[in-house]
Amino acid sequence: MNFERWQKNAWIVGIAGLVLAAAGLMFSREQFFRSYLWAFLFWFGIGMGCLPLLMLYHLVGGAWGFTIRRIVECGARTIPVMAVLFLPILFGVHSLYEWSRPEVLAQSEVIARKHAYLNTPFWILRAIVYFAIWMLYAYRLNQLSAIEDETGDITLAERLQRLSAPGLVVYGLTVTFAVFDWAMSLEPEWYSSIYGLLWIVNQALSALALAILVIVLLARGPAADTLNDLGNLLFAFVMLWAYLAFAQFLIIWSGNLPDEIQWYLSRLNNGWQWIAAMSVAFHFAIPFLLLLGRVNKQVPSRLGSIAVVLLLMRALDTFWMITPAFYHERLSVHLLDLFAVVGIGGVWVAVFVGALRSVPLVPLHDPNAVPHKAI
Repeated sequence: MNFERWQKNAWIVGIAGLVLAAAGLMFSREQFFRSYLWAFLFWFGIGMGCLPLLMLYHLVGGAWGFTIRRIVECGARTIPVMAVLFLPILFGVHSLYEWSRPEVLAQSEVIARKHAYLNTPFWILRAIVYFAIWMLYAYRLNQLSAIEDETGDITLAERLQRLSAPGLVVYGLTVTFAVFDWAMSLEPEWYSSIYGLLWIVNQALSALALAILVIVLLARGPAADTLNDLGNLLFAFVMLWAYLAFAQFLIIWSGNLPDEIQWYLSRLNNGWQWIAAMSVAFHFAIPFLLLLGRVNKQVPSRLGSIAVVLLLMRALDTFWMITPAFYHERLSVHLLDLFAVVGIGGVWVAVFVGALRSVPLVPLHDPNAVPHKAI
């Protein structure tokens, strides 16, 4: 795999996509921010999902984690660039979030009661704190990994473990509050106690699918047992996503409360129901059936294809979760949606590939190292 060519092409595609998306500001300011938000959350989720996978590996070990360790480390290194790419959302806060507008605040008693939390200065401050915490963990985990490569110090594995144990808790809390701020507050009168956990699973599933795809592209005949382990983990996350998504739907639908049910009514009518049906079929049912078979998890091309489908469905599911907040009455797909997701994605891939170029693809002194074929 030619890393230099991939990185160069990704930069070209990413910059072109962002320029075209930015040009959309001249024609539709609101549509630009709406398209940019869901595209950002999709790519941000892949990089963020690498953190819990990496910390989980440092806690439990195993051949599955050794195989993807370098990939998820490099994925976590994209968090600083996502912090920079978050800036347009800061500038578009009043276009995106109705709770930030004084006229809406004056008309809604529910939103007014939440004003102590949902106000623009505090919202921005929280975003800064979130990114600072995430970048600190990503930096420290990669720093200790680099020292381990250089020195072979076996005590670093214990230090990584001590860092990862509270790190998983911190990650869970910060991501939950972040998606409350950036996604759930798009409809500030609606709430769900499962929402944060659902996004955590979404991120881990996205990151794992990407890691599997990269392994399939890079490895010359990856071990069948390792692929089977990764396939089993992917299978578990697919089922967990389906369980949480259905649990949220069942609780809200059966409760049938006006403040809660509207979220699903907006997403199961006026054309949005077809995206929901695709998600049920290609995000759960078909991957579930395919991953039941051992052979589909051991053949690189088959497992890689399943990972590609799941990544595409993660993008579509993110679009379905975010965009109906702005378009209750109709299905809306805009050209800026394509420009934004391609532009942000190109930059993300370029940074990710650049990180992969800068490190050995296999950890050099990992105590969990297993016999492997060259990558």
